Amino acid sequence: MKRFFSIPLVRGLVWFVVGLLAGAAIVTGIRAVMGLELFGTRGFTEPAWVFGGFVATLSFLAGHGVMSDWFKVWRGEEVSEHHEDPEGWLKYLGPSLDHKVIGIQYTITALLLLVVGGVFALIFRTELAFEGMQFLSMDQYNTLMSLHGMVMIVSILLGIAGLMNYLVPLLIGAQDMAFPRLNAFSYWIAVPAAILLLMSMPLGGVETGWTGYPPLSASLNKLGQQMFFLGVFVAGWSSILGGLNLIVTVVRMCAKGMVAFRMPMFAWASIATSLISLTATQLIGLSFQLVMFQRLFGMGFFDPAKGGNPVLFQHLFWFYSHPAVYVFILPGLGIISELLPVFARKPLFGYRWIAMSSLGIALVGFLVWAHHMFTSGMNEYLRVPFMYSTLLVAVPTGVKFFSWVGTIWRGKLQTSTPMLFVLGGIVVFLMGGLSGPPNATVSTDLHLHDTYWIVGHFHDTMFGGFVFPFFAALYFWFPKATGRRMNEKLGQLHFWLMTPSFFVLTLGMMRIGLLGMRRRIADYDPALGFEMSHIVLTIAAFLIALSVLIFLINLVQSIRNGEVATGNVWNSRSPEWQVPSPMPAHNYDQPFEVVGEPYDYGLAGSKYVEFIASAKSKH
Repeated sequence: MKRFFSIPLVRGLVWFVVGLLAGAAIVTGIRAVMGLELFGTRGFTEPAWVFGGFVATLSFLAGHGVMSDWFKVWRGEEVSEHHEDPEGWLKYLGPSLDHKVIGIQYTITALLLLVVGGVFALIFRTELAFEGMQFLSMDQYNTLMSLHGMVMIVSILLGIAGLMNYLVPLLIGAQDMAFPRLNAFSYWIAVPAAILLLMSMPLGGVETGWTGYPPLSASLNKLGQQMFFLGVFVAGWSSILGGLNLIVTVVRMCAKGMVAFRMPMFAWASIATSLISLTATQLIGLSFQLVMFQRLFGMGFFDPAKGGNPVLFQHLFWFYSHPAVYVFILPGLGIISELLPVFARKPLFGYRWIAMSSLGIALVGFLVWAHHMFTSGMNEYLRVPFMYSTLLVAVPTGVKFFSWVGTIWRGKLQTSTPMLFVLGGIVVFLMGGLSGPPNATVSTDLHLHDTYWIVGHFHDTMFGGFVFPFFAALYFWFPKATGRRMNEKLGQLHFWLMTPSFFVLTLGMMRIGLLGMRRRIADYDPALGFEMSHIVLTIAAFLIALSVLIFLINLVQSIRNGEVATGNVWNSRSPEWQVPSPMPAHNYDQPFEVVGEPYDYGLAGSKYVEFIASAKSKH
């Protein structure tokens, strides 16, 4: 038992519970002195639970040990620049300063939340398969639908952080991230955030959708709503600190000769993503915090009776949440640009244009948020400028598509599993892009906004922009992380099962949306004739889930029994593939210098990096 509690994650969870109870008890004691109500429907009162959740987060971090080095510095003690991680899988349950370990921690957590969010979707999709309420209540349906959205968003954010943490230092020749301890802190603060988010389900649920709009979210007598807000607020710290760390890493730690236009494309995408994360994430934290304070202290930020304005919440929320769409997809588009030349065996067409288009998308993404609000009752004169700015996003996005097609044209395509997911991502993201302009123009959006057309469009954008490239990256860099290859046959089965099922799902969603199916509802009128369509959509959703299960089986089996792969298995020019797999603890024993272009595949005699012989090796 003592050994069990010595595991940092277990210790952190125990301290989380202790902190939760201690924080709630403190507030309850204060309320007792003030003569206020002491207990609510879920035991403690809402203020007690919220303060307890905040204390629990701090207790988790302190008990887990991720802040131990900082405590030592504050006490004037010396700390080591490098920590020796435990052998085996235990190193993933504790604080590590190795960016590769942290990247894998992020990725595994993202996959776990992906499964949780997917199960939520399967449950309420089964409910929708038939007319009438089958086995869920309205409250349960709303909670599952709301948490599916936010859990999936947190999963995507963690998956992106995992890719950027693992890959960017390797791609630019750095030994680690600029701030290794801050990097570990950024990951581990996301763990209590996810717990708080999921706690909203047993504590009454969430019935507002993932957006949490007031006045409903401010007046709903559901304790789970507060834990929902608190979980997202805490998760925002992970995104902000991670973005800051990555920007400093790329700006200050690139290898010799790696000027801006010799950087790998994924590094460009990561910089654009991190700029958004650093500057915009505060807005969703602020909007949720203001609703929390309105519920706790009776403030009137979004209450018209007290001089507030509920539309203000939407402006604050979407000023982050639309740029956040590009936080989700820019790394995925970077993965596509990174892998496409490897499997087309020719140079990346329009390298500089693709690099600049990432920054262009990040910039324009800050100017389009109100297209989510055409039906909100905001001032009408704002609609037209936001319509034009939204349509403008198609320009830098179109640059990427044009360059990808130019790269594929007359290439010697190799259709290994990573390449299949790259091509699938391009096609699915194109579907998301083509279904976007009707939402950007005011006249059509007023009719489409609250229909399943939006649901189909959004899932196309998320799957094409992140999920397909994410799987491509996992299949591609798995040998680098583990020294083994994933099973190619299971990988192909994963792709060919998931892709057509996904087309059926999203195209079916858009079709019934055009016919009048509203989103965010638990039941529908039998006279609409949608039951057969929903049955088909539900089958497609379960087939997608089956394909992901095949991937997870492949992942677990390949870690132990996969084909050994120590060399440059993809014949890549990228520097991490020029050293043995799995990657050494400190990345590159010999530093390298960039002497050529990163994507000059197929050009005789071209070289991207050249390793610099150390003084020791010369003798």
